[in-house]
Amino acid sequence: MGQAEKDLEVAGKNFELGEWYVVAFFCQQAAEKALKAVYIKKFNELARVHDLVFLGRKVGLPKGLLDGCGYLNRAYTESRYPGEQGMPADKFSREDADRCIIISGEVLEWTKKTL
Repeated sequence: MGQAEKDLEVAGKNFELGEWYVVAFFCQQAAEKALKAVYIKKFNELARVHDLVFLGRKVGLPKGLLDGCGYLNRAYTESRYPGEQGMPADKFSREDADRCIIISGEVLEWTKKTL
């Protein structure tokens, strides 16, 4: 959970720098690590998956947050790999990054209450 909080902090610092794709990547990482902390507590094992919706369902994440996790899943892939829209650094806007921070923060808040 500590690393999840640190990843969200790094996302915030990159938001200040305007590195929107880095924000998206670290927000997904923060949410993934937080959900895995709950998963480990619940099942006493590590789930070796990156799908936040899958993890969220397994640990009982509320529906609204599951929808946000779907957005973070897409942001994770888009922030790492070039595609039709170009390289990751060109794909994200300030609004995208802001949405990622909000979603990730809500997931971390939920996981802290759950742990």
